Amino acid sequence: MSLTCSYYLGYLMVLVKSSCLFLTFDLVSSPPGCDSCGSAPLNTKIVGGEDASAGAWPWQVSLHEDGSHFCGGSLINTEWVLSAAHCFPSTPDPAVYTVYLGRQSQELPNPNEVSVSVSQVILHPEYNNLPNNNDMALLRLSSPVTFTNFIQPVCLAAEGSIFNSDMMWVTGWGTIYSGVPLPSPQNLQEVDVPMVGNTKCDCLNGGITENMMCAGQLEGGKDSCQGDSGGPMVIRQGSTWIQAGVVSFGQGCALPNLPGVYARVSNYQNWITQHVGMNNASFIPFTSTTFYVNTFNDIPNLFLSNVLFFLLVQIYLFRNCRPPL
Repeated sequence: MSLTCSYYLGYLMVLVKSSCLFLTFDLVSSPPGCDSCGSAPLNTKIVGGEDASAGAWPWQVSLHEDGSHFCGGSLINTEWVLSAAHCFPSTPDPAVYTVYLGRQSQELPNPNEVSVSVSQVILHPEYNNLPNNNDMALLRLSSPVTFTNFIQPVCLAAEGSIFNSDMMWVTGWGTIYSGVPLPSPQNLQEVDVPMVGNTKCDCLNGGITENMMCAGQLEGGKDSCQGDSGGPMVIRQGSTWIQAGVVSFGQGCALPNLPGVYARVSNYQNWITQHVGMNNASFIPFTSTTFYVNTFNDIPNLFLSNVLFFLLVQIYLFRNCRPPL
């Protein structure tokens, strides 16, 4: 089995926002021994994004072919990188790829950078480019890397993790809009995007499966884009960063009512551990800090009339799929 860690819950709060009832709780601490991944010592906290500070996202990988960046990825231990299957041909030759870790800029010198060749590329056997289902890939490095403040593995969302309206972070060196390259010196970009439920996302995008998840502002303006593919979408739990998704696809970039689509990492725990080995990837269950109340049993001591009102509004709003305006 892979290493799976859990978290202790702190106090509970009840919030009412718009037509939805939310519960939030604070995560107080993690058990001992679960701090081997998801640590970003230099983190003080894409489309519509901004430059990330050096070392802010130490698991971020830049994949190169013929000397050029083509996709992102994430370091999950000393020898393995997680990325997207659509970044590679059906029978990839690992010899043509180079992995860059600790990289900040695609043009300027990177004093904290390490480059490693690739010895193996594994695509998910059930990957289907239409509709991009099972868009997952693993890259084995030719030699183990040494962790530094600028190079760290990310934790992975364990099977059964729940994400609702949480705020995610996406990083990469992709285009700033469709066909518009990242300006010089092409520094790593970061952007925060809210989760969008699969039902609503399927109404907007179509073709959304249980192996996918969506995130983005419905008004547009923030999103991942071409060149970000394969990179991580992460969320913070306590002091630990957990990868929830892998940048997969979208219609255009940062367009209204068209959130980006990501491969759902938690659905691939067995597949990942099958290849990287026992205890070589740290999976952490994530429980959303904000969630809709779906049944009265979820919160037995609230005023039932208020709960019923908000549930009825929610059912009305999401009863049918409607095309974007």
